Amino acid sequence: MELVNHIIEKSTELVASGGLLFGFLMVLTEAFLPILPLGVFVSLNINAFGFFIGVVISWLATCLGSYIAFIFFNLLEIKLLYKLVKSKTAKKVEEQIHKFNKIKLQSLVLILTLPFTPSCLINLLAGVSSMSKEKYLSAILIGKAFMITFWGYIGKSFIESLTDIKALIYIGVILLLAYIISKVVSKKMNIE
Repeated sequence: MELVNHIIEKSTELVASGGLLFGFLMVLTEAFLPILPLGVFVSLNINAFGFFIGVVISWLATCLGSYIAFIFFNLLEIKLLYKLVKSKTAKKVEEQIHKFNKIKLQSLVLILTLPFTPSCLINLLAGVSSMSKEKYLSAILIGKAFMITFWGYIGKSFIESLTDIKALIYIGVILLLAYIISKVVSKKMNIE
């Protein structure tokens, strides 16, 4: 346990010495390399800069990274579809993309709120679908806010938190709030 605490302390010092830009870029990079541990990066930012600043820079970075990935995949859509036309699985892929096109904003927000959702896959599907930029941007701004707050709250010990009734209530409240806010945004902006 002492070794783990030492590693966390030294990692936090590294992030703090690198500054806000370093903390931001750590989280931004995760949007393109999903193998990187987002929860660890958020926890390090919170340990280095405090809860509020750590959550805000992590949220901004993950939203920007997700949106850049969405735009990238959106630009590659035509090239990707040309390659798929030659493939036997093209029809199956088109069906999945068509299903994803119909996803409601509230459902997309809830998917993005879940901390273990593979955001790279969601960025890809949204990018190659005909989803509007406004809809995806709204979804990531809302969903990622709750997801990053979740990681900030849960921090270092997700498994232990699952046995804590307060943490379970907190998770339920986060999902409910994300759903309600996305419902309001969907109606106000006329996004379906």
